[in-house]
Parts: sequence; C-alpha cells; structure tokens
Amino acid sequence: MAISFTVSDIIPTSKEAVYNAWLDGEKHAKMTNTGVALASTMVGDSFTAHDGYISGKNVDLVPYSKIIQTWRTTEFSDEEEDSIIEISFKDKNGGTEISLTHTNLPPHGKQYESGWKTHYFEPMKKYFESYQ
Repeated sequence: MAISFTVSDIIPTSKEAVYNAWLDGEKHAKMTNTGVALASTMVGDSFTAHDGYISGKNVDLVPYSKIIQTWRTTEFSDEEEDSIIEISFKDKNGGTEISLTHTNLPPHGKQYESGWKTHYFEPMKKYFESYQ
C-alpha cells in the first residue's frame, strides 16, 4: 500500500523567492544547506538534490504557485515506482506558506515526512531569514 502525507510551514520570504530557489540548483543547495543540487525551470527536465540522494523530474510548474515533481531517493529499490511531490505556495503573514503533499511512497516512505521538516523547512527558514 502506498503511503502519502502533507507537511506545511511558513517560510519568511516571498513565494516568488521560494519558488525560484526550489528550481535553481545553486540556490536549492544553499537553502537546504547541502553540497550539490541540479535543477531546471522546464517541465520534463530532471533534477537532483542533497548530493544526488534525491532525484526526479519536473511534471508541472505553475510560477510562484505550484511545483509537481516525480521524486525518489537512493533508498528506493529499482522495482519501486517514483513517488510524487506537489508543493504549493501561498502568501501568509508576510511570508510564504509552503505545503508539500508527498504521494505514492513505498512502505519505507513514512520516514520522509520528518525529513521534509528537518532537511528542508528548517534550513529554508534559516536561509531566508538571513537574506531579509
């Protein structure tokens, strides 16, 4: 049975800044405090994050509003399908509410729920607070 969940947080910057950083390899690596990320603003293009631990493709991009990507880690077996992340961005309290719904995860996928908070939302808040 596939696992799914939604996580949300408030990032202290504009939705344009968060959206643009997510799809820019250099900024993505900086905002998540990791070494290497490769990204693209084109639907169908591949991306990697967290030094190659995460990979996927852009499925749908709605500027400053929504990103849908296939997503997998090096922990997925070859038989396991890609999961899907859908990220939405909304103006909220002078910042951006980011909501991430992660679907079609394999049985070991529940671990990624805390990973989004620890390895994405927390470092993103620190990154954008330092650039305000």
